[in-house]
Amino acid sequence: MQRVQPNKSYGQHFLTDRSVVIRTLDVLNAHYPGHQILEVGPGTGALTASLLSKYESVLQCVEVDERCVEYLERQYPSLKEKIIQEDFLRLDLASVVQEDAVLLGNFPYNISSQIVFKLLVYKHLFPLMIGMFQKEVAHRIAASHGNKEYGILSVLTQLYYDAEICFDIPPEAFNPPPKVMSSVLMLRRKSTPSKGFDEKLLIQLVKAGFNQRRKMLRNALSGIIPSERLQDPFFQRRAEQVSVEEFVQLARDVQQWKEEHSA
Repeated sequence: MQRVQPNKSYGQHFLTDRSVVIRTLDVLNAHYPGHQILEVGPGTGALTASLLSKYESVLQCVEVDERCVEYLERQYPSLKEKIIQEDFLRLDLASVVQEDAVLLGNFPYNISSQIVFKLLVYKHLFPLMIGMFQKEVAHRIAASHGNKEYGILSVLTQLYYDAEICFDIPPEAFNPPPKVMSSVLMLRRKSTPSKGFDEKLLIQLVKAGFNQRRKMLRNALSGIIPSERLQDPFFQRRAEQVSVEEFVQLARDVQQWKEEHSA
């Protein structure tokens, strides 16, 4: 059977290293909560084949490339009713996932950050995500404050998920080899996430802070927070020096100030 050739426009780098498949499945097996599994971008099925052997009854796949869909259906007939031919970023996940599910896949690097942002929208449906990312992106998501990699994606993800780098993957594990190292990242939804804050306000504060990350918060947040409150020593710090919980508390404080002055 003729293999599908990777399509650059889809950002395809097909996984070919069996040892990476085994290690990824080991991570899943160790943390699998017993839910539906939604695989994103199965490609030619390197990971899918192993998932079918153990999780066939709960597996569904989202694949945008018609060539890959046809290949997978021929190679694995049991997948015929389980493949959703759709762009994941356009997909209404609530129509596919009705209860808790695991998001899994070798994510196309050109949309991997967007996949995470979409996960955050549907966080109530996904207690676990295990994905292959460009190493730089994976480490950015998992970075802690005080680290130069720490940024908007780090804060917004870690509001709701604990992030863990599982292992790194060399370029030669894929066809064609990407020009960068890759990493498998696991996100586990927090059992006790922070509460009592305005999410939209927090996102506004985080984006404003990191969009001018070299400036002190006193300058970066001047359009959001009144100048008299910005005199606090806290605002002499830069966004990358502020922890996730401190951003949450800042959002609470700003919301309280707004309520007091709108009364």
